[in-house]
Amino acid sequence: MAGEAAAEAARKSTQDESVSAPGGEPQFPVHGDDRAAAFFDLDNTVMQGAALFHFGRGLYKRKFFRTRDLARFAWQQAWFRLAGVEDPEHMQDARDSALSIVQGHRVSELKSIGEEIYDEYMAERIWPGTRALAQAHLDAGQKVWLVTAAPVEIAQVIARRLGLTGALGTVAESIGGVYTGKLVGEPLHGPAKAEAVRALAVAEGLDLSRCAAYSDSHNDIPMLSLVGHPYAINPDSKLRKHARELDWRLRDYRTGRKAAKVGIPAAAGVGAVAGGTAAAIALHRRRR
Repeated sequence: MAGEAAAEAARKSTQDESVSAPGGEPQFPVHGDDRAAAFFDLDNTVMQGAALFHFGRGLYKRKFFRTRDLARFAWQQAWFRLAGVEDPEHMQDARDSALSIVQGHRVSELKSIGEEIYDEYMAERIWPGTRALAQAHLDAGQKVWLVTAAPVEIAQVIARRLGLTGALGTVAESIGGVYTGKLVGEPLHGPAKAEAVRALAVAEGLDLSRCAAYSDSHNDIPMLSLVGHPYAINPDSKLRKHARELDWRLRDYRTGRKAAKVGIPAAAGVGAVAGGTAAAIALHRRRR
């Protein structure tokens, strides 16, 4: 299963390598609670826009594909930003495009390029507020994971640069260190994210009722529903409605406005980006 494969890859990679709430609410995250962790969606939660699009821009600059392919990436990004939701058809098209582009290239090459692309296009698009939420968990001694449908190599770079524990992402198949143009399992999206988080929690000995999850998309309601502390960050309309009905905490960094129920103060929103000292996820490879 895609979730189990992603969780196992993340655990192996990390083995290799708090603030008071307003209104008198209990302190969260709880310092020293090693059975708690935090899980963050990536696109429009940690980063403005879609990581895959920014990665595509960097590959185009390096002549990995043609102008018409870039136009397709641009259309997908425009849809994402205007609609504010993850459209499955557009996401599938983006993944298929990315897989065809990297087919035949070496994994090591894409990892190296990913580092450059992060500096060129992604670093300035990290939401400071969400970054500070992740740092609060790290400062409390908790592990923090990205959980994203984006390719694992992209998630790997971002997690390491932000000093996070690791990442769960969609895994592209490689044989002999070369991409085949296929996936290992299914994309890590929707229910698959919840499956991956559940598998990781079992392996890490986490108590999900003490964990937190953060996302902008209603597609991640299965993941958010797993934990005791779900947060809707920059939520789409469906997630905002769902969160309000269930009294989940809300935060919107797109306009600077605050939701009524917030567990971690906005003062943390201007925190500096931490150095990338934690290990990130290693690519899970299928070998013959």
